[in-house]
Amino acid sequence: MTAPAIKLCGLTTPETLDAAIAARADHFGLMFYPNSPRYASLDVARALGQRAAGRIGRVGVFVDADDAQIAEAVAAAGLDTLQLHGSESPERVAQLRQHHGLPAWKVLSVATAEDVARARAYVGAADLVLFDAKTPKGALQGGMGLKFDWSLLSAWKAACPWGLAGGLSPDNVAEAVRLTGAPLVDTSSGIETAPGMKDPAKIAAFCAAARSA
Repeated sequence: MTAPAIKLCGLTTPETLDAAIAARADHFGLMFYPNSPRYASLDVARALGQRAAGRIGRVGVFVDADDAQIAEAVAAAGLDTLQLHGSESPERVAQLRQHHGLPAWKVLSVATAEDVARARAYVGAADLVLFDAKTPKGALQGGMGLKFDWSLLSAWKAACPWGLAGGLSPDNVAEAVRLTGAPLVDTSSGIETAPGMKDPAKIAAFCAAARSA
């Protein structure tokens, strides 16, 4: 099995970005959702984006953001990819992808087989669909360490590139890759000691475990 691509989401410091690069992660995520404990201001995003340039992919994470907010973040951080974590429709995803000239990843929250089936609507609109665990009503999107039943993905006939998120950690990512064959894995809280506090040792352990599957 080919080792999955690895994305580490919600990095906010030079030290954790350097740890991600040292661990050979493929992408890191900048969170542009103000309510998140992992929120990156434009100044932080600019500094990390410059530090990352040419060394690791820069993914901007947005939750139903407007055009101006996204454009500002793209310019500040030099983003390589847009990750859309809200209720964006296939039409909205396609529009943002075309407008910014960047790949667009659509996050889909999963609790049932029907949630997985929703991904078909995004084929052709998104460059990648990212299956994540559905969070409780009223909770923040993602970053809560919740996982879903990975067997739900057995019915997914990958008509477009896809990835797996939701509760992945150094302890379970190898099993997740073996069971699902995920070509990309994404973690945030699984490499933290507290919400928003990334741990370089956990970053290294996660990347090593993902590649060991």
